[in-house]
Amino acid sequence: MRAYPTHIDFRANVQRVPPHIPVSVRKATSRFLGTRQAVVNVLGDEQWQRLRQAAHELRLHTLQHLDSYLVQLEQQVTAAGGVMHWARDAAEARQIVLELARARGVHRAVKVKSMATEEIGLNHALQENGIEVWETDLGEFIIQLAGVGPSHIIVPAVHLTKEEIAELFTQKLGVNAPADPLKLCAIARTHLRQAFLSADMGISGANFLVAESGTLVIVTNEGNGRMCTTLPPLHVAVVGIDKVVPDFESLSILLKLLPRSATGQKMSAYTSFITGPRRTAQEGGPQEFHLILLDNGRTRILQDAHTRKTLLCIRCGVCLNVCPVYNHVGGHAYGFAYSGPIGAILSTQLLGVRTAADLPFASSLCGACAEYCPVKIPIPEILLHLRHRALEGDRIENAVMSPAIRAGVQAGTLAFRLPWLYEWGTQILRYLQTPFRRDGWLPHLPPPINRWTMVRPLPAFGADFRAWFRERTPQGRAREQRRRANIILGVLGAVSIIALALLRRKK
Repeated sequence: MRAYPTHIDFRANVQRVPPHIPVSVRKATSRFLGTRQAVVNVLGDEQWQRLRQAAHELRLHTLQHLDSYLVQLEQQVTAAGGVMHWARDAAEARQIVLELARARGVHRAVKVKSMATEEIGLNHALQENGIEVWETDLGEFIIQLAGVGPSHIIVPAVHLTKEEIAELFTQKLGVNAPADPLKLCAIARTHLRQAFLSADMGISGANFLVAESGTLVIVTNEGNGRMCTTLPPLHVAVVGIDKVVPDFESLSILLKLLPRSATGQKMSAYTSFITGPRRTAQEGGPQEFHLILLDNGRTRILQDAHTRKTLLCIRCGVCLNVCPVYNHVGGHAYGFAYSGPIGAILSTQLLGVRTAADLPFASSLCGACAEYCPVKIPIPEILLHLRHRALEGDRIENAVMSPAIRAGVQAGTLAFRLPWLYEWGTQILRYLQTPFRRDGWLPHLPPPINRWTMVRPLPAFGADFRAWFRERTPQGRAREQRRRANIILGVLGAVSIIALALLRRKK
């Protein structure tokens, strides 16, 4: 599993993306969007929009009253026989899991797919302490063998083809694996069966936590979730504090939205409701249930009225599917557990702009993510706010961008505010670009504006629309000729002054 990042260089990560990955990603995301649209059409747009608005309001209500709902949740989990733990950050969450494992002599753990445990780097910590860990979700199992993190919130191995998975199984599991999805699933099932039966601890996250009953809700399409949470004697769940919902009525709304947005299903194959450990020896389930509530920067997100709606997210992944940037670079370019538009806003706030300042800029701001989001998170607005935080700083964090970049942004802002300055600048650019121009393109520009040309060339600046428009009339043509003459004289004058200054300096 990937280490906790200290700096995310999105541009460098993009340059390392293999060319076949965008093809695999777009093939999968287009399929998800097609199935999503089909099930949304069955409901009808009016009903779908009502559900989205209801979900937005109930999630926002929960965040605004999160303190009371967390207290209620703790009371109900304790009453059901479970044990609550509070983790302020990733290190504390990892330590709690390790202490539980050591106290019970755990040697092997099996895991349900969990973004929270990816966020805190739990697998790496357990393995460093001699505990064997197996991811049991098929996609997570595949990327565990590959030694990488998830490239999608819902389908972590979306970037791999069946041929690549077959080769991976052959190398890592010592079997002759054909490039057949059903046979690959059978190989994984055979390998994991013994892990299920011999595990000392099951680890999960949760899609939701119901405050009124202390119930943990897990939504999956594989039976591994129930195996991990019922067969081992110890079940430990690591869940962000933002996953709380008030009651089952609220949950019913979110369960209508989540599978439709995530995988294009009316409902997932398995929806598990876990309320504490087993009560008697005759019941199924673990002997112990421990719930670790993870903060890890979430209360800091709540403090900012501009960004707190980030925590409305239900991890459906639809914003990734519709995002043009994600579809061109895949998930690993984002450098952390969360990718795509939600990763660009969530990771930046969890890790801080000093680590993840690149991510808010990894967006075209097209707005498709907000249009598709089932809980109506205003992702483009939050991206803009985080860009401002990185450039100018705010009460949450100080600015991290270099003075040169900040000066460039301020100069650009001034140029856009003053039409005459903008027009004069576009004409000057026609001449300044000459050394870099190649066949009507600008393939390489000098720093810091080389960021524009690191991935693709820019078309050369024409700056001819205004001139074309003016030349529609005789008066405009005469004015345009005078203006061009003045610009040429101005450029010549500036060059002369610079030349004279250089000559004097030499003397």
